[in-house]
Amino acid sequence: MDSITSRTSPPSAPVARVSPLTLPVVLIGVLLVAMSVSGTAVALSSMGEDLGTSGSPLNWVVAGYNLAFAAMTLVAGSTADRIGRRRVFVGAALVFTAGFATTAVSTSIVVTDIARIVSGVGGAGIMAAGGALLAAEFGGPARNRAFALMGTVAGTGIAVGPTLSGLLISVTGWRGAFVVFTVVGLLVALGATRTRESRADGTRGSDWTGGTLFVAALSLLMFALLEAPARGWTHPGIVLCLLAGLAALLVFARGQRRSSSPVLAPSLVADRGFLGWSLATLTTSVGFLGALVFLPTYLQAAGGLSPAAAGVTMLLLTGPVLVVPLAAVTLVAWRVSARLLILVSLALVVLGNFGLMLLSSSHVVAVVAVPLLMIGTGMGVSFGLADGQAMSMVAADSVGMAAGFLNTLRGAAEALVIAAFSAALLSLLTGRLGDAERAAHVSAGHLSSPGSPTELGALTWSWHMTQLGVGVVCLVLAVAVAVLITGGRHRSRDETKAGAGI
Repeated sequence: MDSITSRTSPPSAPVARVSPLTLPVVLIGVLLVAMSVSGTAVALSSMGEDLGTSGSPLNWVVAGYNLAFAAMTLVAGSTADRIGRRRVFVGAALVFTAGFATTAVSTSIVVTDIARIVSGVGGAGIMAAGGALLAAEFGGPARNRAFALMGTVAGTGIAVGPTLSGLLISVTGWRGAFVVFTVVGLLVALGATRTRESRADGTRGSDWTGGTLFVAALSLLMFALLEAPARGWTHPGIVLCLLAGLAALLVFARGQRRSSSPVLAPSLVADRGFLGWSLATLTTSVGFLGALVFLPTYLQAAGGLSPAAAGVTMLLLTGPVLVVPLAAVTLVAWRVSARLLILVSLALVVLGNFGLMLLSSSHVVAVVAVPLLMIGTGMGVSFGLADGQAMSMVAADSVGMAAGFLNTLRGAAEALVIAAFSAALLSLLTGRLGDAERAAHVSAGHLSSPGSPTELGALTWSWHMTQLGVGVVCLVLAVAVAVLITGGRHRSRDETKAGAGI
């Protein structure tokens, strides 16, 4: 069974030779995956017009990718440990590319949605196996720098994805944009064949039952969360999916304790240090995504900003993610406590989300500037530190599983936050306006008349209440992180080797 390296265990043997292609190949793969998460939504309007569809079938172009990504990441990471991290990365890049190629030539929304799910599966493998390749290839400060670069690239992809995708679509059409992704994906797969292979020591079987249960559980739960805002939480299908998903998750958890080759080793999530750093990534994702996805609509509808001005304003949130990760790692190299930095970052995310409760239609940019900078800076610190610190506590045989777990948390958080934020905003608006159809239009930024005081007031109040919920969730998670990572001495493999405190 996989296990976490104990606090006093000897360090893993240093890697004698580092493949020069490992870092650039993984980073380009991560950039592709991140851009496809945030940038595909820009193509929806053109895709809907070309394929003659709208509503839920069209929305699943994005939702299907996110669901498959979150559901498959943990399985991909565990599989990489067993059969080879390079092998899984190359295979995942090819699957990712095949999905994009199929989307580019599809003439049916059904085929398109299926192809996007396929791409999500490939994206899961790229992220999980990519993180495992970095953890296996690098050690000590070099590992921290590699993961900081990975976080920077992921943040860059999320930040510039909509802009670059929009430019591609304007030049080549939406099909041409998917072709470009296909070509770059093939190059990533080709480059990955020149990296060094690594896998867990010893031969172990695969827990196919556990993997199937986990994918089924997460898929059912995420499907319910994604569809509930449109169908209602009491819809029989939603209730059935929630109950079935929870049941499958419970059976999965029990089975992992007995499995000789678990998909998710119980000892992994039982380790306080690893769990604490993992929850830090979850906390910052929860605090970041709501503002990233939904604030631009408010800025345009209530603040009267143009789409371009709203996009520039959002750089206050995304800009720090491009520069802070490497700065955080540099501070750790100068012996600044990583624990202190992550606690400061969580405080910034919590305070920033509570700060967005000051949102109003008057002087909107001035009001949101400081909260957005705080959230973006907190997210950037987390990108730079959390993954590297978490992975440094994991035994070499389990780095794929650990990378899969971290990215599963992020993928699930993306879908959960987007669905929950949308549902909360719409529910509050409906209660305030007394008309579900009118509330739906207002939440999408379509006011019945410019500057309508009733609708503006309802939208602003609903934003305040939703942000209050996000802030409370982030605060509870941040306290849990603080307890887990400061409740005792957690020595990583690198600390044991170098004697450096975190």
